[in-house]
Order: sequence, then C-alpha cells, then structure tokens
Amino acid sequence: MRAVAIRFATSRRVKRTERHNMRRLLAAAVAIGLAAGGAVASAPAQATPVRGETGYTPAPIAWGTCESPGLQRRGAQCGMLTVPLDYRRPHGKTIKLAVSRILHKSSDADYQGVMLTNPGGPGGSGLTLSVLGEYVPDNVGGDYDWIGFDPRGVGSSEPSLTCDGDLTTAYNRPYYVPVTRSLEKEWLARSKKYAEACAKAGGELLDHVKTTDTVADMESIRKALGARQINYYGFSYGTYLGQVYSTLHPERVRRMVLDGNVDPRGVWYDANLAQDVAFDKNIGTYFAWVAKNDAVYHLGTSGKVVERKYYATLEKLRKAPAGGVIGPDEWADVFTSAAYYIFDWTTIAEAFAAYVNDGDIAGVKALYDGGYPQGPGTDNGYAMYLATQCTDVQWPKNWNKWQRDNWRTYAKAPFLTWGNAWFNAPCRYWKGDVGRPVRVDGKKAPAILLISETNDAATPYSGSLYVRKLFPRSVLLEGVGGTTHSASLNGVACTDDTIAAYLSDGTLPDRVRGNRSDKQCEPLPQPDPSPAAAKAAAAPGGGSSRVLQDTTVQR
Repeated sequence: MRAVAIRFATSRRVKRTERHNMRRLLAAAVAIGLAAGGAVASAPAQATPVRGETGYTPAPIAWGTCESPGLQRRGAQCGMLTVPLDYRRPHGKTIKLAVSRILHKSSDADYQGVMLTNPGGPGGSGLTLSVLGEYVPDNVGGDYDWIGFDPRGVGSSEPSLTCDGDLTTAYNRPYYVPVTRSLEKEWLARSKKYAEACAKAGGELLDHVKTTDTVADMESIRKALGARQINYYGFSYGTYLGQVYSTLHPERVRRMVLDGNVDPRGVWYDANLAQDVAFDKNIGTYFAWVAKNDAVYHLGTSGKVVERKYYATLEKLRKAPAGGVIGPDEWADVFTSAAYYIFDWTTIAEAFAAYVNDGDIAGVKALYDGGYPQGPGTDNGYAMYLATQCTDVQWPKNWNKWQRDNWRTYAKAPFLTWGNAWFNAPCRYWKGDVGRPVRVDGKKAPAILLISETNDAATPYSGSLYVRKLFPRSVLLEGVGGTTHSASLNGVACTDDTIAAYLSDGTLPDRVRGNRSDKQCEPLPQPDPSPAAAKAAAAPGGGSSRVLQDTTVQR
C-alpha cells in the first residue's frame, strides 16, 4: 500500500510509488511543496478529554513560508509542531512534525473545519497533500482547511530516518527468487544488514513510530489547530490510520473518507501474502491489455503469450543483465506499478516492446532510474515503512514459516511473492519495542465513506468489505472491475461527485443489506494507446484529467 503499503521489493519501489502517486491526485500533492499565508478561522474550544486521548497539550504551530514554489502559489502555509517522542513521558524528549495547511476559501459561515490527510505508506510524505481540496468537485474542498503533514520520522519532520541507501538501491541485485541456498543466504544477510543499519541510525526513535504514535500525533495536530473534531481523508495505509484513530477517538471524528482500505485482520505479515495473489491477478489483466493492443506493441495477441515473453525476458536477464545494470529484479520492479495502477501502462508497454522487439533497454532503464533515486539518503520512505510495520506487531522470527508460506504462495502467484518477502524480511531482525495492534471497532464512529476498486491489489477489496462490517454507519463505493489502487479524485464523476456530496453536507448513498458495496461506479478507465487516441490527447484540451496533468507542477 503505500498501503499495506507501497508493496515493492526494495526501497526504490517506495520512491517509484511516490512517482506514480504523482500520476493520481495524491501524487499531485507529493509533487508540489508548501507556502505562505493567512489567519486561521476561529474554532470551537477544546472539548473534554475522551477515551484514549493523550494528556499532552502542544504549543500552537508558528505558520510561515514553505520552501516549495508549488504550494506557495496556492497560498499555503507550513510550520513545525513539537510533540513528545514518547507520549507516556510528555515532558521528556521531543521531536518535530512538518505540517502544512491551505485555508478554506469559503465564507466563515460555510466553514466546515480542518481536514487532515495521509497518502499512505507507512513512510509516505504527506506534507504537500494539503492541495487535495482543490480536486474535490463543485469547490466543496474550499469549505475546509486542508492539512498535510509528514508523519514522525518521515520527510521534513525531525528527525528523519535514513539507514542505508546504498544497500537498497544497488543495480543488478541478487535474484529475488531463492532458487539456491546461496541466494537465500545472501538475501537474509542483506536484510539483517539493513535492519542493523536502521538500529544504528534510528536509536530510540524506532521504539516510537507505531501506528498508535502517529494517531497520537494526529490528536496533537487537532489540539494545536484548536479544533474540537477533525475531518480526515486517507489513502492506503492512511485508511488504517483512520480506522485506528476513529476507534480510539470516535468523538473526535466528523467526516472521514478512506480510499483503498487496509484489512486490519492482516496487519502485517498476512497482508503481504494476500497482496501477492492480488498482484499476480492484476499483472495478468495488464498483459491482456497489452495483447489487446498488439497492433501498437507487437508483443502477442493473447495475455498468455505476452506473459510468456515477460518471464522469458526475466530469465534472459538472469543470465546477462542488460547494459550491466538491468537484471531480473529491476525488470520486475518496473512492471510492478502496472499491477498497482493504470497510469503508466502505455509507458511500460512501450519500454517492454522496445527491449523485446528491438533490444533497446533504454526505456526500461529510464523507468527504473526515474522511479528509484540512487545512493545515501534516498531510503527514508522504505526505512519508515519498516520502522512502523516491523513494530506495530511481532513478525514471525522462524524463517521456516516464511519459507513455507512464500513458496506456497509463489506456486500460484510468482509475479511479486519473493520480491515482496525480501522487502519485508528486515522485520525478522528489527530493533525497536514491538506493540500490539489496536482492535479496530467502528461502532461508535459516525457515518464514513469507504472507497475501493474491485481488483485493488495493494489493499484487496475483501478488506474494504470487512471494514464496512466493522463500521456499521459506513458506506462502501466500488469502482467495479478496476485495478487501480486508491484512485479517487482522479476524474471519475460518479466517484468524485459522491465524495463532494458527502463533504458538502454529509450525504451518503443508502447502505444496502449484505456483504457488498453500497454504490457502484465505473473504475478509472484503461488507457487507449491507439494513434488516434494519442493524437486526440496531444490536441489542445485533450489528454487526461486535470489531476494527471498537474503532475508537471514542480517542487
């Protein structure tokens, strides 16, 4: 996911997913930055403390100018919020959270309060996600103050954790699938080395980066803003934050949109195995789309033929990496995003065809290099992904269990399984106090909006159905048949208008009986790579939605 996270096989995948998220709305946020301006609207006085609330009262945020020209142009503000490293010791050591806001544009009479946001991960930077409100139809977003923040340890928050960017971003890594004992030993050694590097770099921070710590930080943000309640918009892992927050602080929730819902039963080991199966299904959907467009790509007229070419190329790269750098792992990494989202389907297919048909690896390498910055200091997203997931709950220490579960899954879903296993393997060696997940219970939460496409691989649809059961006032909107993860506010009117109606006055579709979605919408549409479509897209006013076009905004 960036939800159960950004499920990729190396920290590069975290960075790559951030780039792909820029292709959807919450990526527009990750691509933008922060800025200056304006006074906050008056808010109700702080209410009586509720169950699970910390006793810490933060100082107000000193708002100022942000570094990003993108958010400066939007009239945003940013600042740092001081919070305890350990909420059990509120007067002890402190850390700082980077926070941004874009104030409401409506009159004070129409003001609906603060809207906290989170892009997922864990480990995703949300500082620029305060831009999200401008994508809500009918200017409804203008009724809220939109709040972005980098969770503790992430991005511009202080301290920000990085462990070993060199280890995680090296080219031509060992083959993910441990077909020999030496490969298995090498990956285990790499996993242990990364965990040890994080223990050295993170120190006591690693004891205090659980989901519950970030939920406590959300409460501190609420208090610092002087808000009695929050509204919240979370993607992917951000839905789990919303689930836990509304379990511990139901009285503090006003409205909540959760897109791409984490199944809290799988936190976190089992969730990865479930993802492996879902990703395998989605890559098959992608190969079928490539085959449907054989007139453009010339890779085969059936999905099975295209799939065979994918795996045959992977085996070829095992024997001789292309250009000395693109081996089977790098090849697999590039294709993983096609099972996440539809946004780069055409670009990946073009690179696929160029290499298989013409021997030109440049397109594949450009996709890989563009998604995975190299070297020291580039692994913050991955480091914080592990720091949270490895301490939210105890992972299996017995490697025999990992072997059995992953080989069993690999037999039916080979596409992602072992890469995903190594992505998480440092959790076997992780330092940091391990907690126990909150038992999610939405019985006291208000009516909230859940969103999921049917074939979301990062957070499988069954998780959204289960969360719907846990939150009896919730309503689930389904993008029927879609394969894109956390795709709301990307131009599908049925979905986006439902969000706008809910954020405007609380209106939701009727909840139906049974274990199913309450409203069905079209999914984000698959791209049309035909020459005629390309010509139309290049014409003035053509192309993709406003959200996707906004990915050109610079930091």
